[in-house]
Amino acid sequence: MRVFRHATAAAADRGAVVAVGNFDGVHRGHQAVIAAAKNAALAAAAHCAVLTFEPHPRSVFQPGAPPFRLTPFRAKSHALEGLGVDLLFTLHFDLEFAKKSAEDFVAEALVAGLGLRAVVVGYDFVFGNRRRGTPELLQEEGRKRGFDVMVVAPVAGPGGAVYSSTQIRDHLAAGRPREAAALLGRPWEIEGRVETGDRLGRTIGFPTANIALADYLRPAAGVYAVRVGIEEGDTRRWFDGAANLGWRPTVGGTDLRLEAHLFDFDGDLYGKHLRVAFIERLRPEERFAGLDALKAQIAADCEEARRVLAENRLSD
Repeated sequence: MRVFRHATAAAADRGAVVAVGNFDGVHRGHQAVIAAAKNAALAAAAHCAVLTFEPHPRSVFQPGAPPFRLTPFRAKSHALEGLGVDLLFTLHFDLEFAKKSAEDFVAEALVAGLGLRAVVVGYDFVFGNRRRGTPELLQEEGRKRGFDVMVVAPVAGPGGAVYSSTQIRDHLAAGRPREAAALLGRPWEIEGRVETGDRLGRTIGFPTANIALADYLRPAAGVYAVRVGIEEGDTRRWFDGAANLGWRPTVGGTDLRLEAHLFDFDGDLYGKHLRVAFIERLRPEERFAGLDALKAQIAADCEEARRVLAENRLSD
């Protein structure tokens, strides 16, 4: 997949079928929109493209709000590439861009910039100043300007609820990664580069990799069974593990950290880029009487994580 930090297609890339949206999470509902674009692109022998916006508009309009992203740009691009998207275009979103009318967005970004063949959006897609752009307006613009518009209907899960990023955020905030994964179609991940921590884990026999939370949503604090992918160029190696997400009250911690311990791994992770997939929450974070009690609980957590991960091996 080729990535463009603008919405201007080269001559060879014009005429694509383009799915447009924020796609935070790239959940099963988003995947239905991408699949519709991909099928239309295959039928037309065209590229399948995605146009999205960075930063997320919510962070522009509510700059002081807590972090909420399910998939910051790098994670989102990984998920889109896994769905077979050929081209990913991103538009820089700021307050000035938000003033652009829906009609100008169509004329400048979609028609002049991308020269698209067709556009695919979800039923609830809105765009342009004051969110005046709707799928119906987009269809009207398509008829005027000569491109097709496909609107994908709501997609509901087994319980009848429509897939949504809000549902996923609620599950993660409540410590339910398994339920979040069911909506996403894959385990939810936090990825980032390993930073230098306190090195305390190494002294008690459980070295950890510290990953900054950055713009990611903060899930419920606690201990999780995880799978950790170490990126090595275009490939990655996956290891089972256990991770603590919390403030480390036993050792007087004051900042929220994600610390992952990889099973059966012996090597230097500093500076490596990791993907930490949350499989199941084992317990809330708690304060222990001292390091010996903490060490004993970590050993028990690791055994429980191994059991959980072994049982879920075939469902990945």
